[in-house]
Amino acid sequence: MAISVQKITLSSSRDIPFNKLVLSQSNVRRVKAGLSIEELAEDIARRTLLQSLNVRPVLDADGAETGMFEIPAGGRRYRALQLLVKQKRLAKTAPVPCVVRDPATDILAEDDSLAENVQRASLHPLDQFRAFQALREKGKTEEDIAAAFFTSVNIVKQRLRLASVSPALLDVYAEDGMSLEQLMAFTVTADHARQDQVWQAISGSWQKEPYQIRRMLTEKTVRASDRRAVFVGLDAYEAAGGAVLRDLFQSDDGGWLEDVALLDRLVAEKLKTEAETIAAEGWKWIEVAIDFPYGHARGLRALDGMAADLSAEEQGTIEALKAEYARLEADYDGVDELPDEVDQRLGEIETALAAFDDRPVTYQPADIARAGVFVGIDAEGTLLVDRGYIRPEDEVPVAEPEQNSDGEHATVAVDGAQPSAAVVQRAVITIGGQVAEPEDEDDDAVKPLPDRLLTELTAERTLALRDKLAITPSVAFQAVLHKFCLDVFSRYSSYGTAMEISVRSASFPVQAQGLKDTPAAKAIDARHKTWEERLPKDRTDLWDWLTGLTGDEQAALFAHCASFGVNALYEKGDRYGGGATPHTVEQRIADADRIASAVDLDMVEAGWRPTVESYLGRVPKRRILEAVREGAGERAAQLIDHLKKGDMAKEAERLLAETGWLPEPLRMAGVDQTATVDAAELEGDSEALPEFLTGDDKETPADEAEELQMVAAE
Repeated sequence: MAISVQKITLSSSRDIPFNKLVLSQSNVRRVKAGLSIEELAEDIARRTLLQSLNVRPVLDADGAETGMFEIPAGGRRYRALQLLVKQKRLAKTAPVPCVVRDPATDILAEDDSLAENVQRASLHPLDQFRAFQALREKGKTEEDIAAAFFTSVNIVKQRLRLASVSPALLDVYAEDGMSLEQLMAFTVTADHARQDQVWQAISGSWQKEPYQIRRMLTEKTVRASDRRAVFVGLDAYEAAGGAVLRDLFQSDDGGWLEDVALLDRLVAEKLKTEAETIAAEGWKWIEVAIDFPYGHARGLRALDGMAADLSAEEQGTIEALKAEYARLEADYDGVDELPDEVDQRLGEIETALAAFDDRPVTYQPADIARAGVFVGIDAEGTLLVDRGYIRPEDEVPVAEPEQNSDGEHATVAVDGAQPSAAVVQRAVITIGGQVAEPEDEDDDAVKPLPDRLLTELTAERTLALRDKLAITPSVAFQAVLHKFCLDVFSRYSSYGTAMEISVRSASFPVQAQGLKDTPAAKAIDARHKTWEERLPKDRTDLWDWLTGLTGDEQAALFAHCASFGVNALYEKGDRYGGGATPHTVEQRIADADRIASAVDLDMVEAGWRPTVESYLGRVPKRRILEAVREGAGERAAQLIDHLKKGDMAKEAERLLAETGWLPEPLRMAGVDQTATVDAAELEGDSEALPEFLTGDDKETPADEAEELQMVAAE
């Protein structure tokens, strides 16, 4: 026998004048959340009411309806309507769609209010992204969408960017196979094929961190903060058809330039244009490069230019700025913290005064004709023009004697140009090693001494001078210092000196990128510049200038010059005599260790850190683990020993960052490297490690084979 199912009767709905409605004390929503009343009112004004109010008749003491209705569910909508009535945008008697509950029901008003709020299903984020995309495709602008939903234009752009990710990845996200943060990371590129490729590469691995996804998607691009990009400018790059990848969800420093070949071409073209402009000044040579290695000007002589004179107006401006600076300092002397506007003004004055110091430098036309210029890009991406360097072969040649038709020697320059004042000297004829005196000489004329006699006399003087110098240490010190200055400072020529001792500075044919930006390189350059500014411009004045220095100043300058002679470089020894032998290199390193010990060298204090670029990414996995074991402890090494090399190197960099660990070539001789992090301590702090470090991903045989090959090659 069929069972009769009782049919459900829905609550009736009708329009009730607004002035017949009142709020119920049974509404469970007491804390404000979501859209404000003002925003909801604006939304109702734009699209009218989308959802009816849930009301119940108000009964009198006898249980009869009074004609008024209370609202247990829909209080925020009521308040928004109330605001519109107050603003006279809605009539007091305007009909409001309502669902009227039977007053005889046994369901409490609080029950209805709670159900309306907790049984609401939130919209999946992907549905929102696609809804925004649908509005955009139907003609709505990003500004229109933002205004309609009371959000920022940037939020709309973010949602639209998320909706534009590869459909395959959106399907994964919809099935909770990917986090929102991971989906955000994929938005840095619009290339669906590349997005799918990266997801396929990482989907079966624990390596799914958003930063890793971004890194993989941008590994063949150039940062907008790169010196080349700054030099060319994003506008010029984009005008030439270059694409820029942007990350709308976190700071990206301007994004990534996708077309590296185009960027390099634009850089080359702009540098060439700048070089052609500089070439019009008349220089003999111009060397152009994006980045010059450390010591690129070694062996060249730097010209001393003359800065342009200040005009009376410029001098007045400088004095006024200095006076203002002094007045502000006096007014706020003793104040713990300067007001922002005063601090800003002091900075502006310092910048303006510095601009006056950086004035154009002029050179003599004759010097320009034999000197050259280095043109490149500095670390900030601005044009770097370093003028006035003379190569040794371009120095003014020493005149050579040439016999003329009269049998005399006329002096001419090596390059064939006649000197400004010809120096004529009588011919010196040598027969059988002896100088033959001409028979027709005037006995009263003063004749130059014979060359052989000069050599014999000066040989005796050389020995006497050596002996005397050996018992006069102060003069010996200054003589060596004088020669050191001639060798080290490019404004001088070190040719033709009596002190045949020299600073032979080792070059760095193999060097890591950024060597010239290390703290040591910057400190040496700053010290060198300070001394160079103090040195006399004329070589003939150098000796007297050195004599006027104090003992401490001479010692400091001596140490600076002597430091250029240090060579602690490793090089592969030549067993066949063509270069430094293995024994020579070994002795050199041992000697460098003694000097390092004497000066208490600490490469950690010098700024060296084990990074992927400087060490960890360039050695086999076994050495990476050994480094972590020594620097951070056995527990840290165990945490990363299952990783592939690239990830192992990156995590090792993080683990070793503050440990002070150094590879063997950088350690002090005889000092063992010990772990600076206790294993137990690291184990207690393991929660700070990335989650994937605790995984158990084994290497593939190919990875193991690659490592074995690297170890064998080493």
